[in-house]
Amino acid sequence: MYPRAEKRFIRTNRLTIIVLFLVIAAGGIVRSTGSGMGCPDWPKCFNRIVPPTHVSQLPTGYEQHYVEGRAKKNQRFARIVEFFGYPEMADQIRHDKSILQHEEFNAAKTWTEYINRLVGVAAGFCLLFSAVFSLTYLKTKPSIVGWSVLNVFAVAVQAWLGSIVVSTNLMPWIITVHMLLALFIVAISIYTFYSATTLRNKSILVNQRFVFLKLLAFFALLLTVVQVVFGTEVRELIDHLNDQGVARQDWIARVGSPYIVHRTLAYISLGLTVLLFFLVKNKFSSLTLQSKYAWIILLLVGIQMMSGIILARFNVPAAAQTTHLVVASLFFGAQYYLMLLMTKLKR
Repeated sequence: MYPRAEKRFIRTNRLTIIVLFLVIAAGGIVRSTGSGMGCPDWPKCFNRIVPPTHVSQLPTGYEQHYVEGRAKKNQRFARIVEFFGYPEMADQIRHDKSILQHEEFNAAKTWTEYINRLVGVAAGFCLLFSAVFSLTYLKTKPSIVGWSVLNVFAVAVQAWLGSIVVSTNLMPWIITVHMLLALFIVAISIYTFYSATTLRNKSILVNQRFVFLKLLAFFALLLTVVQVVFGTEVRELIDHLNDQGVARQDWIARVGSPYIVHRTLAYISLGLTVLLFFLVKNKFSSLTLQSKYAWIILLLVGIQMMSGIILARFNVPAAAQTTHLVVASLFFGAQYYLMLLMTKLKR
């Protein structure tokens, strides 16, 4: 059904999507274990391609060297933020001394962060190969080429933003932008995969226009993005409470309104997912992709709710934090693909 070159792109694109979710999972592990500053420089780690395993292998005077390097990078970043019209944020970056605090060497954290970077590099190469292989669609579907090339630039920005996350010592709002950009990259890869597979296989598209279903799926997807923003804000507040020495069992109670909004939206998201599930099951055969993805998002929202309850009731365990983040990204991807599958077949 598919020419050889198109099969190659589809396989590479599918692999890219899997690796992108692995990147998000690795980032979740880094965040939950507090390993974000395990490597104080970027892209190398302690100025080494292979990071050290013992304090004796560290460069002499590395603390001051990397603090000075981060200070210079932060000044450049502050000018960019100010250029885009956020002088207060720029001023915070320039004068917040806490972002220049040195963290003691920990081999486990260093290697956790290093593996996260390796997975990120793998994702970058996958996106690059996807862009190269997408050239086969230059005449038949040029939008695939355009989005694939855009994704390479997006991942380059993501890599640069990752270096800013390090240089600012995990400044909260930058981490939120970092996460949202990751979802944007995932969405582009899912869209190009969808476009490539439906170019020759029209059977997975619908035969009539389901405007309400598509709007409902879009609204549910938008709600998930808002959920991610509030979720990262809750996590940032928890990190702040942890730095202040607040006991773990008091974290949820001290977070306040962001957690209440996040929890409320979670129940709304659950209701929308259940509604969408039954509407899709009523309209589509159980053998269709639409029906299968309706089951997938129902399962994912169940796991997501369960992990959220565990976080709230059992003092925010690290494993549940990672699960919550990874399932949220998978849920976003499945929702987005289901929304695309609601597109009517053009005759």
